[in-house]
Amino acid sequence: MSVTRLKRKHRKNIARANNETKKIKDLLRTPVLKNVDLDELKSRFGQAAPEAAADKKKSLSLA
Repeated sequence: MSVTRLKRKHRKNIARANNETKKIKDLLRTPVLKNVDLDELKSRFGQAAPEAAADKKKSLSLA
């Protein structure tokens, strides 16, 4: 019995592997954040948290 190579299957397997690596690379690619004011962001989150807590208290007292 001689050895035969499944060329078409081999090409498909290589293509699948390449597609997977391409997907992973696309997911890992992230934009660079520039000119971000951290103090402003922190102040926004600081203001949003007490309002959300107050809304939760109101909804719990109504229930």
